[in-house]
Amino acid sequence: MKKNIVISILLLLVVLTSCNKKSGEDKSKPVIIAYVSGYNGLTDVSKISPDKITHINYAFVDVQAGKAFLTNEATDTVNFRKLNELKQQNPDLKILISIGGWAWSRNFSDAVLTPEGQKTFAKSAVGIMNKYSLDGVDIDWEYPAMEGDTGNVFRPEDKQNYTLMFAAIRAELDELEKGSDKKYLLTTAVGGSQKFIDNTEMGKVQEYLDFVNIMTYDYQSKEKAIHHTNLLASDKYSESNSADIAVKAFHAAGVPMEKLVMGIAFYGRIYKTKKDASKGVGDPVTEQIQGKGYTFIKDSLVNQNEYYRYWDEAAQAPYLFNFYKGEFVTYDDEESVKAKCEYVKTNGMAGVMFWEYSSDPKEYLLNAINQVLK
Repeated sequence: MKKNIVISILLLLVVLTSCNKKSGEDKSKPVIIAYVSGYNGLTDVSKISPDKITHINYAFVDVQAGKAFLTNEATDTVNFRKLNELKQQNPDLKILISIGGWAWSRNFSDAVLTPEGQKTFAKSAVGIMNKYSLDGVDIDWEYPAMEGDTGNVFRPEDKQNYTLMFAAIRAELDELEKGSDKKYLLTTAVGGSQKFIDNTEMGKVQEYLDFVNIMTYDYQSKEKAIHHTNLLASDKYSESNSADIAVKAFHAAGVPMEKLVMGIAFYGRIYKTKKDASKGVGDPVTEQIQGKGYTFIKDSLVNQNEYYRYWDEAAQAPYLFNFYKGEFVTYDDEESVKAKCEYVKTNGMAGVMFWEYSSDPKEYLLNAINQVLK
C-alpha cells in the first residue's frame, strides 16, 4: 500500500514538473512587459536590456482585409530576428506580436464580425507569430464598441465579438501547442476606464488570457491640468481617474488580480494653462502640447529653466509647473514608479508593463521597476 502511495506521489510530481515546463512562466515573479515600437523602422536592439524585462510586446501589427498584416514586413522581419537574438542573454524572455494600437484598430470590428471572420483572423495572427518563432499574441483593440481614432469602425456587436475573437485565437494556439512542450501566450491591452469594461465582457474574456495589460495612462481633460498616469485619485481636482480605480474596476468585472498588469508611462504630457494659473495641477487649460519622453524630462526639464517639480501626495504622482510659461507637465518618475510597483506586489497583481521603451533610453524608470520587482 505504501509503495503504491509513493508511486502515485512520484507520478504527480512528474506531471506537475511537466506542466511547469510547458507553461514557461514563473508565476512567483512579477512580469515586466516592455512595449517596443517597430512601426518606425528598424529597432536598435542594442538599446534593450533583456535582463531587466520578462516580455517584449512588438508594436504593431495591422489588421487588413480581415487578417493580421505586416505593413512594414521588410523591417518587421528583421526586428523579429534581432529581438529573438536577445534570448541568448535572457533565455526566459518572451516576445509577442501586438496587433492594433491607436492607429491600426480601425478594422478590428469588421474582421471579427462573423464566426468565419474570427477564425480567419485568429489563424492569421497565430500564423505570423509561429512563422517568426515568437511566443504569443497581444491584442490592442482601441476600442471595441466605442470610438477610438477618427474613422475607426465600431458597433454594439463588438462587445460579444471581442470575447469570441479571443476564444478563436486561444483555440489556434492550443492546436499549435499539441505535441509541443511550449505554452503560447495570449494577452491584451485594455483602456483603463469603466467605459471600456462596460463595452466588453472581461469576466469571460479573461478565461482565454494570460495577462490583461491595463493602460493606466493617457487620462486627459480638455478643461483642467490633470495627471495622466497617477496611481491614486488626486484631491486637487474632481476627475477621479487613477490606476487604483481601474485595477479595482477590472477585478470587480471578473479579472483575477494575478492576471492584471499595471501600465506605466515612459513619457509625459504637457498642458498649456490659462493666464493667471497659479498652481499647475487642477488649473484651467487652453491646449495640450506634444509630450516628451522621461529621459528628456529628467535631464532637461526637472528643476531647470523654471520647470519646478512638485509631488501630489494624494495621487502619488509628480508634476512640473512653469509659472512663467504657464506649462504643466504630467509624467511618471522613479518615485511614482516605485509606488506603483509596491502596489502591484501588495495587491498580488501579475506585474507591470510600460509604453514605450525608447522614451526612456537611459532606463531611469526601468531601473526603478527592477529595484522593486526583481
